[in-house]
Amino acid sequence: MLKLKRFEGNPILKPIRTHPWEKFVYNPAAILLEDKIHIIYRAMGKDKVSRFGYASTKDGFHIDERLDKPIFVPNGKFEEPAVKFRNSGVEDPRIVRIGKRIYMTYAAMNGRVSHISVASIDVQDFLNKKWKWKRHNILFPSNDNRNGTFFPQKINNKFVLYLRFDPNILLSYSKDLKNWTVPKIVMRPRKGRWDSLKIGIGTPPILTEKGWLLIYHGVEQKKNGRIYRVGLALADLKNPEKILYRSKEPVFEPVKDYEKIGQVNNVVFPCGSIILGKKLFIYYGGADSVVCVATANISKFLS
Repeated sequence: MLKLKRFEGNPILKPIRTHPWEKFVYNPAAILLEDKIHIIYRAMGKDKVSRFGYASTKDGFHIDERLDKPIFVPNGKFEEPAVKFRNSGVEDPRIVRIGKRIYMTYAAMNGRVSHISVASIDVQDFLNKKWKWKRHNILFPSNDNRNGTFFPQKINNKFVLYLRFDPNILLSYSKDLKNWTVPKIVMRPRKGRWDSLKIGIGTPPILTEKGWLLIYHGVEQKKNGRIYRVGLALADLKNPEKILYRSKEPVFEPVKDYEKIGQVNNVVFPCGSIILGKKLFIYYGGADSVVCVATANISKFLS
């Protein structure tokens, strides 16, 4: 079990009120490149459309740079720019580097259903803030799905994807990002526990000597509403369909006001993680309203 510690300075990102595209900011992806942590966060505007913003930090806690304009916006094909009375746009990014490209999975939302979609960008273009994103395609369009993330490396020369068909976490493979194997269930909700209603993958899997460390969220239905918590699992290094361990109890749950009160109450929702030395940084959304960070010593997994 990891012991996660909240940063005392949370939230590290709040909406900038002069930005109409940032009524709420949350559910951030993160990647470590050239000694800097790059954060791509979901920003929902006053128009109920979600776009992605950019910020960065060198120490993992304090924001050094934040752009005034979104770096990724709905393209109008499936990610509707605006739907009356409904949420739409691009939601909940996760990012990994494979080779010379950064791959981003996200939920493409049209106001009614969501589908996992994929975009990529050259690493140097990303670092130079030339936002030349290449949209690949929407995955599994016949199913309402979300919470998708790639593994940070190919396995057997294939892209590996965890995703959620409500309420389960599944896994699928592809050689070309176009043709995917039939998703296979690898984790289900557990009746009577903290993750009894539904589950979803959180951050991209983390490579350790003991296996792929998985950070996932679980939802429990209470009389006064739902609670989103965070748990851990460990997948086999060679066969990520095989779950070796799963935490009985959550390792993180809403405690602070910025996690308990917001657009959606009682939510901690991780989408990004990086390792600095032997410290794990987990970036998460608090109450679907702000961006926060928590850390843990990960040395037990790295030795």
